[in-house]
Amino acid sequence: MDGRADTHHADRLSGDVMPYDYKPFPYTAPPGLTAPEPRHKVVIVGAGPIGLALALELAQHGMRSVVLDDNDVVSIGSRAICWSKRSLEILDRLGIGETCAEKGVTWKIGRTYHGDRELFNFDLLPEEGHKMPAFVNLQQYYVEQFLAEAALASDLIELRFKNKVSNIAQNGECVTVSVDTPDGSYQVEAEYLVACDGARSPIRNMMGLDFDGELFEERFLIADIEMQAETPPERWFWFEPTFHPGQSALMHKQPDNIYRIDLQLGWDADPEAEKQPEVVIPRIEKVVGHGDFRLDWVSVYSFQCRRLERFVHNRVVFAGDSAHVVSPFGARGGNGGMQDVDALGWRLAGLMRGDAGLAILEDYNTERVHGADENIFHSAGATKFMSPADGPEREERDRILAQAATDPEARSRINSGRLSVPCVYPLQGAPDGANLPDATRPGSVALDAPQGDGWLLNRLGGGMKLLCIGCSVETDVDTVSADLNDFVARRYLGEAKQAVYLIRPDQVIAARWIDPKPAEIDAALASIWR
Repeated sequence: MDGRADTHHADRLSGDVMPYDYKPFPYTAPPGLTAPEPRHKVVIVGAGPIGLALALELAQHGMRSVVLDDNDVVSIGSRAICWSKRSLEILDRLGIGETCAEKGVTWKIGRTYHGDRELFNFDLLPEEGHKMPAFVNLQQYYVEQFLAEAALASDLIELRFKNKVSNIAQNGECVTVSVDTPDGSYQVEAEYLVACDGARSPIRNMMGLDFDGELFEERFLIADIEMQAETPPERWFWFEPTFHPGQSALMHKQPDNIYRIDLQLGWDADPEAEKQPEVVIPRIEKVVGHGDFRLDWVSVYSFQCRRLERFVHNRVVFAGDSAHVVSPFGARGGNGGMQDVDALGWRLAGLMRGDAGLAILEDYNTERVHGADENIFHSAGATKFMSPADGPEREERDRILAQAATDPEARSRINSGRLSVPCVYPLQGAPDGANLPDATRPGSVALDAPQGDGWLLNRLGGGMKLLCIGCSVETDVDTVSADLNDFVARRYLGEAKQAVYLIRPDQVIAARWIDPKPAEIDAALASIWR
């Protein structure tokens, strides 16, 4: 399916009955086959998690969209599984966050081993007072299914399955999209097209665009297995484990008794040979210590940390893997794509409503290139630490691992993947009240906190809001008065007695003051809707 193309070599299934029931979505002959269609506001290419989430985000702002996908089922195999706290908060705003959290395996503890010895562990969310957990492991096909069901229920979203884009052309007014279906071909026009069609993006290829960055000479095997086991919901990472000498390994627990196992193979590994069950099964038996499991899905992938130079090309906008790809350690791929949705949806809707000019898409480009570069930096660092070049680089990595058990400084330099957190955008000239907490400075995502029997982020919703804590202001902006409690005071006030925060529709803090004047609030708003 569009939006689920990736850098993996062709997947191989075990041939047994899979635990997930892949049911095709309905195909309906589109109206463009028999008569010209009116120009659409937005066409989204790709019904993976990023494309579907964007359609729902646009619908939250009252904006219609058409989603085109060349397939009619969710992705085969679990693929992206680690959904971060921020992604869950975004999905919650779209109506499926609680469903994902309930179905998924919640975790926050990670353990890192060298051989059989645990070097250290970490807690990704040590404090209470957040609605969503640090991470939930949930197979991508479930997330897609939940998103697709929500999209199908929306009057503002038209999902067109078995609709394959064959060509695009754009001018100053619109994008013309040529589409192939089982019943023939047709064309549609859209004010904007958003490419959410994955790492092998056909749209990117049609436009002659390519990624810049690094392709690492390393290969990893993914194996999803089904087995009964009593293991805690934690992330386990091994450097040079005894069951896989000289390489690295990772294991995650998923719903339905599915376990994800990643095994480093080396660049000289033959992808086709390594996917054969007679090769995979003995490897997995060494990891889990027995053969009582069923092979569910297998893939071999190469590391890439690359992106487009720009994400906005006139009326064509790129989001998710079509715009950037990273190695999987740190769970920055799918989560980075969800942050693209967060930054794009409200801006695109505001532009088409006439609330903003074209500069607002340039702001999307600036912010998400910044976010992609941060993800690439961390992912490339993890990749280089896990697969160092022979010589001084490997000697230094081995020295760090050897010293880590007794040396805290060496331990801090171990990198098996810095786990995904939302980046802080460098907002130029954003008003920043003095002596307020650093964690809620402009450019950062607003932090959640309990509010009576609810949560602060749910109260902020997805519109432009003025959050008032310990005070009130006269303004035309929708205002949320926070219930003051220890969590709100610690996260938003610090030593101050009051504060006012301007929160964007993506729940990013745009500005903050101790005691703002109305003109200051208006100026901050004008800098956003420009």
